Amino acid sequence: MMHQIWPAEHARPLDDDELERLYTYPLRQRWLAVNFVASADGAVEVGGLARPLSTPPDRKVLQLGSDLADVLLIGATTAMVEGFRGVHPDRHTLARRRRHDLADTPPTAVVTTGRSLPPDAPVITRARVPTIVLTCASAPEATRRAWQDAGADVVVAGEDTVDLAAAVPALTGRGLRRIDCEGGPRLFGALTAARLVDELRLTVSPLLTAGPAGRIATGPPVRTTHLHLASAVAEDGTLLLRYLTRPDRPPRPGRVVDDANDT
Repeated sequence: MMHQIWPAEHARPLDDDELERLYTYPLRQRWLAVNFVASADGAVEVGGLARPLSTPPDRKVLQLGSDLADVLLIGATTAMVEGFRGVHPDRHTLARRRRHDLADTPPTAVVTTGRSLPPDAPVITRARVPTIVLTCASAPEATRRAWQDAGADVVVAGEDTVDLAAAVPALTGRGLRRIDCEGGPRLFGALTAARLVDELRLTVSPLLTAGPAGRIATGPPVRTTHLHLASAVAEDGTLLLRYLTRPDRPPRPGRVVDDANDT
């Protein structure tokens, strides 16, 4: 069973309903939560994939993030490497989303400059609802047309690379305010640079891997972002942390993201 260990005054075992309440997005504003799992020594992947790091508690929290979101946000390379094909809700997910007055299936928004997302990508062709492709004006017109022909909703934000400070408002303008970002590290780094991250949901997996694996956020250096620990939950050696960013930092025109090396 999961146990909440922070805040200390609320330390207790958590049932599924309490865990759901803990990971419910605020309703009053746009909220962008970033999900990552890392080994205890900081590795973000094993053999090129994040999946081997995941544990049952991590998968439970990742499912909650998706189930309670209006939209999933993901980098194109991550979507391709992980074989992501959009959300296909089961009966339990449908019941949860309907309890929260959410659409049955959240769309996926994929960030790409055009190089890493072929028109026949599973995230487009196998998605249950149209995938939103967040791209830039430099993406070839033929590629953008091919995405549309494959069923995607294409949004141009930025000239040479994807400007997230424009792309994220394009999602909220569609009524997609609760945003669940599932990587990769370059996208997380760019979102951080643009000050668009409200919450980091970090799972520390009880594994040591060493090796050359990268970190959860990459890209050019940015000004340090101070985090506030909102909750810590533990189960079977897995530590589930929720950090909030400062509420007094509004979005600014941010660095753009190049997804060519996004993982």
